[in-house]
Amino acid sequence: MLNARGSRDRVAIAVDLANTWRPIRGEDDLATVPQLRTFLDGRLPAGGRESWALTDDDLGEVRAVREAVRAVLERAGTDAAGAAEILNAGLRHHRVTPAIRRDEDGWAADVTAADPDRPAAHLAALTLGALAAVITTLGPDRLGVCAGQACRATFADLSRNGSKQYCTRTCAHRAGVAAYRSRRRSG
Repeated sequence: MLNARGSRDRVAIAVDLANTWRPIRGEDDLATVPQLRTFLDGRLPAGGRESWALTDDDLGEVRAVREAVRAVLERAGTDAAGAAEILNAGLRHHRVTPAIRRDEDGWAADVTAADPDRPAAHLAALTLGALAAVITTLGPDRLGVCAGQACRATFADLSRNGSKQYCTRTCAHRAGVAAYRSRRRSG
């Protein structure tokens, strides 16, 4: 399958897709077709997607992919088998298949959707394939939800040591400041 570190951009797209929903604030950055267009334009290569005439149906399908991606990111560290079931169901639903291709570094394994003209199928191949690569090459504990007190953003840890607990440095800093203040009050 894919190499997790080699598909870093795809993993980032998966995390970005999951984080378009912010459950604590109740904010959704994929509520409209124009928001979907903005998301796709900022993350997918130009080849072919400019011909997509996005509809409300596409929006609904992409939101379903987002739900699966988010569920995998939320469950992988605590329920790897459940996350794998979600991944497999999403890959089957969108008829994602492995493909071997030649690139500048030699041969590479990739995944493609049977219907790449559908944005949801294309995103499912990209994101679910990337998350499968992380789980199979680095382990399910590399996917998670931010440990920040008021944050439910997701992350994928592709670092060497695999010790990431927060979605961003900002959340890690907030947690450090809160812990420091707590120690000062109790001391």
